[in-house]
Amino acid sequence: MKIAVLGAGSWGTALTTVLADNMNDINLWSFELDHVEEMKATRQNERFLEGVELSPERIQIFHDIQACISGVDLILIAVPSQVVRNVMKSISDKVSKDQILVNVSKGIEMKTLKRMSEVVAEFCPENTYVILSGPSHAEEVAKKMPTTLVSASKSRKAAELVQDLFTTEYLRIYTNPDVIGVELCGSLKNIIAIGAGITDGMGFGDNAKAALMTRGITEITRLGKVMGARTETFAGLSGIGDLIVTCTSMHSRNRRCGIQIGEGQTLDAAIASLGGMVVEGVYTAQSAYELSQKYDVDMPITKELYEVLYKDKNAKESVRNLMLRNQTHEVEALFDDEEWN
Repeated sequence: MKIAVLGAGSWGTALTTVLADNMNDINLWSFELDHVEEMKATRQNERFLEGVELSPERIQIFHDIQACISGVDLILIAVPSQVVRNVMKSISDKVSKDQILVNVSKGIEMKTLKRMSEVVAEFCPENTYVILSGPSHAEEVAKKMPTTLVSASKSRKAAELVQDLFTTEYLRIYTNPDVIGVELCGSLKNIIAIGAGITDGMGFGDNAKAALMTRGITEITRLGKVMGARTETFAGLSGIGDLIVTCTSMHSRNRRCGIQIGEGQTLDAAIASLGGMVVEGVYTAQSAYELSQKYDVDMPITKELYEVLYKDKNAKESVRNLMLRNQTHEVEALFDDEEWN
């Protein structure tokens, strides 16, 4: 197939190499002209994924986004979530109705509180949409380490097409019809990962991180259910799987940002320490907090992290608040059973 990859960050670049391995022809786009020139000269993306060869036979590199998408079968959207709207606005009049749109950005748009599928649908409502998500670090995929992802779409045919397109001996793809759930999982786990980093930075142990992750997936699922997602999705690869990898790995920008905050750095300093790479969880924390208010869903971890990030709340105070909340059952539905007394 002929494919356009919009976004030459680490993940966009890693997926470009996967597609090239599968004998597809790729147009890779970056909005920075000097970045494009660097990649053309070195045939590598030294800024974001150093050491990975960009095949001159399979990969063309573009600065002109409209030229990049011209005549392709599929457009892969790999820009930061808060940039998706501007990118879609810039290409919408050039996208043909038969081009499949695949999104790999993980976030919820600030102000509108829209998922990425909703943003894309504003500009290209008739195009088939697929979300590709799951527990994955670009660095490991680029090194061809075993990885699994989820391809979700309302169209089974499209989900399976993307499954076939990306499957290799080191990358396995599962399909799922739950677009809402997969999008929410990929977005909301980044907030919990910042919290996991904060606990590391404060010197807490494995006990605290295990509790944070487990109760984190509980409140993420609670919001997802109200928003129309299937609860089974949150127990799968895009849910607990992605949460585990993002909360435990030093590849995770969200966790690394949290570590800096836990050690006493300001949010701005923590983000700056990552060399200009986007920390999606910072933006999603505000969006998720506002969604919890909109849908009246109890999300105590999200609330505390929002206040640490945006209200200058002391992280130790937030931990205390979480530990001393009103006591409750672990799974409320279980205790409606009259046999338990």
